[in-house]
Amino acid sequence: MAVYHFHVTQIKRSKGQSAVACVAYRSGEKLFSDYYGEVSDYTRKRGIIHTEILLPSHAPPEYSNRQALWNAVEKAEPHPKAQLAYSFDIALQNEFSIEENIVLARQFLLENFVSRGMICNFAVHLPDKKDGIQNPHFHVLCPMRPLDENGQLGAKQKREYVLDERGNRLRDKSGDIVFNAVPTTDWGSPEMLEHWRKAWCDLCNSKFEEKGLDERIDHRSYERQGVELLPTVHEGPTVRAMERRGIATEKGSLNRWIKATNKMILAVEKKVHALENWIKDNNQSSLIQSLNVYNSIRNTGAYSQTAKVKNLKELTDDINFLKANGIETFEDLQDKITELGVQVDGFKARSNKKSARLKEIDNLLIWAQHYAENKPIADELSKIKWKSKREKFQAENENALRLYHMAERKLRPYFKDGKLPISVWRNEKLQAQKDFEDIQKQFSAVREDVKKLWQIKYKIEQANSQSRENSKEKRRDTYEL
Repeated sequence: MAVYHFHVTQIKRSKGQSAVACVAYRSGEKLFSDYYGEVSDYTRKRGIIHTEILLPSHAPPEYSNRQALWNAVEKAEPHPKAQLAYSFDIALQNEFSIEENIVLARQFLLENFVSRGMICNFAVHLPDKKDGIQNPHFHVLCPMRPLDENGQLGAKQKREYVLDERGNRLRDKSGDIVFNAVPTTDWGSPEMLEHWRKAWCDLCNSKFEEKGLDERIDHRSYERQGVELLPTVHEGPTVRAMERRGIATEKGSLNRWIKATNKMILAVEKKVHALENWIKDNNQSSLIQSLNVYNSIRNTGAYSQTAKVKNLKELTDDINFLKANGIETFEDLQDKITELGVQVDGFKARSNKKSARLKEIDNLLIWAQHYAENKPIADELSKIKWKSKREKFQAENENALRLYHMAERKLRPYFKDGKLPISVWRNEKLQAQKDFEDIQKQFSAVREDVKKLWQIKYKIEQANSQSRENSKEKRRDTYEL
């Protein structure tokens, strides 16, 4: 099922992030950071199937070496709170082979990033299957600083001085010259992000068309597209009247399921986005240490051994969950959250396609019913030879004949040997409803993972809050001494 997921963040030193460590994690390599004097070793990370560095023509050849490139980026940023790089997470398509996906990703980056002078370090990930569905995606890291004409990392901003009506530079009350800091590139603008999102969408859709596939993706949100998340099926006046009388109908039950599913998807999606934003502002190296702090806080307020045992069991469950998902650091946690985001988008896409097809089948069956009910009237009309009788019969059965001809036009492409595939449509409708149930079961696992991570997020926040309070108390004690 075609999936659209395109997410961008920034690598910031103010959050304790290292560009070298981030690229080592995404590329599955062992790299040394000159800035921090630390080694980041992710050579045991699984699921990394391709890595590559794409450079503009005027970039130094040594930048094709990952460690040299990113240490140069770190060196060019002396400020302790510097913004280092843009980080992109983009979903690939299961309908394409791995080789086709890699070629597509490279084409997108060359046409949209490298052509603008950007350096691209990208890595294609193919994690272990979850519920039998592959989740291929690629990560891209791009230094924020553009290369100057000599191939050196240049300035991110330039000064534009505020001038008076005579063209002289203005000064503020302190006598300092007034200026505005203006970006030297448009890479960080909302308009450019929208352009990139659409460009990736268009490239994938062109590939679908080239391969003769019906799948399509859309970079716009469902709200911007003006559609429901999962469209409901048409009920009609009879069904609505029965539902109002408290009589459950097949269509009414399906629409209730679709509305409940929409609510569930939106709730999970909201939590995933909140987790993505939260992870940006955390830089702890040890999740387990934070959970141990939270456990200690809980035990401080525990008044019985039973409560402490319960707290220990909860801590063990959290640690087992992290280990089962290969989560040891905040980088691992960020990768897991990205993966969940792609899975949620995939679930929406699969459900939407099934729902759309179900709606299409439902309409075909309605038109087939109109056709079957009114065909005898049309047949009878064809037997009447006298003009006056034909006109009278047509006037008496105007609505029925109109419905018949409308149905015949709608159904004309589906006739085969004079018959409609009614049983095929009904069987497909039943299968689609079963598929909905299977998709919901798969999504339940994603929802449980998101729920667990949300609980862990809360515990880490509590631990961080307590740590900050402890630091304040130590500072107060030192001051009093």
